[in-house]
Amino acid sequence: MVEPHIVSTLRAKRDELDRIISSYEGALAAARRDFVNVNATLELFERNGEAVAYPSRVSIIRIFERGELFALCNAVLAEAPEGLDTRELARAVIRAKRLDENDSVLRKAIGFRVVQVMLRQEARGRVVTAERRRGLRVWTLAERKSVVI
Repeated sequence: MVEPHIVSTLRAKRDELDRIISSYEGALAAARRDFVNVNATLELFERNGEAVAYPSRVSIIRIFERGELFALCNAVLAEAPEGLDTRELARAVIRAKRLDENDSVLRKAIGFRVVQVMLRQEARGRVVTAERRRGLRVWTLAERKSVVI
């Protein structure tokens, strides 16, 4: 049986629309992926509607200039003769750099970096570990011996 011309035209139109919809769905899926990536990147740079100077997932090394971390710790320890533990030093550094104190990932990363720097300075004799408080080292400045000439 010969099918009418209208049926074949409608089938051709249906197939054409199916191809168009498929291509639009592919473009829509790509646009959704791009949208999610842009939102995730934007979230790194904005917290609570405010721009953040440094996103929390950036390398900690890039936040501090050479010697800056120990200089900040040294200044804080000079004001606290009883000493400060590692967490307190990390919070003081975060405050001094005006970073987000509520970001736990940033606090932990800076805490690890503080330990590395302070251990290096302890080997040089600039700081000492006074005691342990709640499982953390308590750091104090080493006594400077003056040389009499």
